[in-house]
Amino acid sequence: MSYPKIQPWNYSLPAALLLMAPFDILASLAMDIYLPIVPVMPEALGTSPAVIQLTLSLYMLVLGAGQIVFGPISDIVGRRPVLLGGAALFAASSFLLAASSSAPIFVVLRLVQAIGASATLVATFATVRDVYAGRPESSTIYGLLGSILSFVPALAPITGALIADHFGWRAIFLVIGLLSVAALFNAGMRWHETRPAATAKIALRPILTSLPFWVYTVGFSTAMGAFFVFFSTAPRILIDKAGFSGIAFSFVFATVALVMIVTARFAKHFVMRWGIAGSLARGMAVLLSGAMLLVFGELFLQPSLVSFVVPMWIIAIGIVLATAVTANGALDAFGDTAGTAVALYCCVESIIVGVAGTFFVLLLGGDSAWPLAAYVCATALTTLAGLWCLPEPAR
Repeated sequence: MSYPKIQPWNYSLPAALLLMAPFDILASLAMDIYLPIVPVMPEALGTSPAVIQLTLSLYMLVLGAGQIVFGPISDIVGRRPVLLGGAALFAASSFLLAASSSAPIFVVLRLVQAIGASATLVATFATVRDVYAGRPESSTIYGLLGSILSFVPALAPITGALIADHFGWRAIFLVIGLLSVAALFNAGMRWHETRPAATAKIALRPILTSLPFWVYTVGFSTAMGAFFVFFSTAPRILIDKAGFSGIAFSFVFATVALVMIVTARFAKHFVMRWGIAGSLARGMAVLLSGAMLLVFGELFLQPSLVSFVVPMWIIAIGIVLATAVTANGALDAFGDTAGTAVALYCCVESIIVGVAGTFFVLLLGGDSAWPLAAYVCATALTTLAGLWCLPEPAR
């Protein structure tokens, strides 16, 4: 069997981020930029609100589930073809969405768009694992990519609303299509194949029976789930209870992502000092500290910037400390099947976040800080317990 020709990946860290980040951004942007136009879509497509809501839910589901398919494929045929094929599919479906007038076709195209986004995400994170495994730069890249996935939801709805107000809802998908074509063109020229020259037989059992894989994946789920629950509860707390305007809420929301991006700039230094397990343990401790501040604010303060957002700034620091190392910790033993391992890592995280995060929001109510505090405490303590069960516990 012939393997893709591997060329040196000699990009500087900023150049590598500029190459990889657009695919990370577009996958999230396609979901969040669409939110402001959801109310007008039933009339525009002659369908029901339930069908339009289905396009949001299916996009999220396929984005996570599709990685189980594309991870092994990237281990067999390479990262580059999966990335370019996924980007081309994403771009084509975006342009077709801008031109669609039929609800069934619109739903199908959203599924295709999610499939393309899923392929690009797998290829991107597998490439990071191929190139930067065991190197300090990996912590910075993982941290920044994780911060991007959190920052986009803060700005995308505002961007979508502005585009729709000036140019109509179709322009939103046209803009996404144009951006994806630009990213595809750049990757076509510069994204070299990084897949190992030969990979092991694709097998899920070694990955799923690995304790480090589960410990670090739960740690990743703790971090990303904290932002998910924050995203789910913040509008009701800050707008409905604290009285923030929509614009004020958007800017306050964005400060959390800004804290994450600033912290990510120093992630490499933290990891070099504390190591992978040590950084994750400290990240969980910071997350728990933020959760305790949320509990204090819920018990003794009125809903406000101080009671809800300031603790979330603390949690944001913990999110970065965790996401900077969880991928390396979970995937360290699977270099020859990195695509499959990445797919499982992302899929398991999506399931944990979606199920556990939604459970706490439904159980404790989405108009208080209790769901966020409970989710962080439950998953962070589970992660810390798992770390101490590893052969080399965190110190």
